[in-house]
Amino acid sequence: MGLCVGARAVRIGVMPLAIAGLLGSGAVAWADQLKMGLLVPGSVSEEGWNRIGYNALKGVEEQLGAEVSYVELQQNPASFAKAFYDYASQGYQVILGHGFEFQDAALEVAEQYPDTYFLISSSDIHEGNVIGLNTDTSQPFYLMGVVAAKMGQKAGLVGGMEIPPIQQAFEGFKAGARSVNPDFPISEAYIGNFTDTAAAKEAALSMIAQGADFVQPNASGATVGGFQGIAESGKNVGTFSIFSDFTEVAPDNILGLYKADYAQGVVEVVRSIMDGNPPQSNVAFGLKDEKVMQFTFRDDGPSSVPEEIRTEIARIAAEIAAGNIRTMSN
Repeated sequence: MGLCVGARAVRIGVMPLAIAGLLGSGAVAWADQLKMGLLVPGSVSEEGWNRIGYNALKGVEEQLGAEVSYVELQQNPASFAKAFYDYASQGYQVILGHGFEFQDAALEVAEQYPDTYFLISSSDIHEGNVIGLNTDTSQPFYLMGVVAAKMGQKAGLVGGMEIPPIQQAFEGFKAGARSVNPDFPISEAYIGNFTDTAAAKEAALSMIAQGADFVQPNASGATVGGFQGIAESGKNVGTFSIFSDFTEVAPDNILGLYKADYAQGVVEVVRSIMDGNPPQSNVAFGLKDEKVMQFTFRDDGPSSVPEEIRTEIARIAAEIAAGNIRTMSN
């Protein structure tokens, strides 16, 4: 593939398929086998956000029999557009840009390829053939905020870039904490990228030095640096694994895990496109989608969330799923 310099493209597991037998009535008549491409802002070998995108691609391959390929990119908007162009020009019918940062490039390219669907993770957009797939992280982060305010005295939030998905998550955290204590102190910092683990580590250590006893990193590939800082502080600081299990990084600090089975969500969206029923609005997964979003507590750590708080969290989660609690101010 003629992808941009510095990108790494990989085609995986091509599987022959009789498309006529896969598609139901009213389905899109693909000229060839379904082909899906993936753009990730980093390496799929890393646990966390990029691996989730890869798992989604593999889910489409395994469940829908698609020919799939992915490309690993640095944070360079010009390379995003080039990769979208390359996939679309080679007949890929579905391309997933795994992150909000791919949205502008998708809009640029989509105008020239109206028959290609551009799916954008962590986006609220729906413009023609550009469809946002947004997991509402404000909901599980709201639960983390409740836990932080009930168990601690001060919290710190370490973000990557100050973009809507990260802001949404942190707004949810703050709303949850302040539902318990309106004056609960929360510090917030952004490292300006998603790759600098050292910066995330230093930001976490700085917050702990200023009295934070709960620190939550959320910085894609750099997230692990935040957990490293929490662990190396030697303090009794709580946190939650997000997207993947980071217990090995901070074994004395992880209280639980927020994980989204985004892969299955993507599979169902692609399936609907193949069946001729593409989403008519932005797709938003939340606590109501039990197969997609899970929030669990850890039972094997040196510190754990008390049973009465767990019971309260279960009640709040049910209220959020039912639409009775707003996890964001707007």
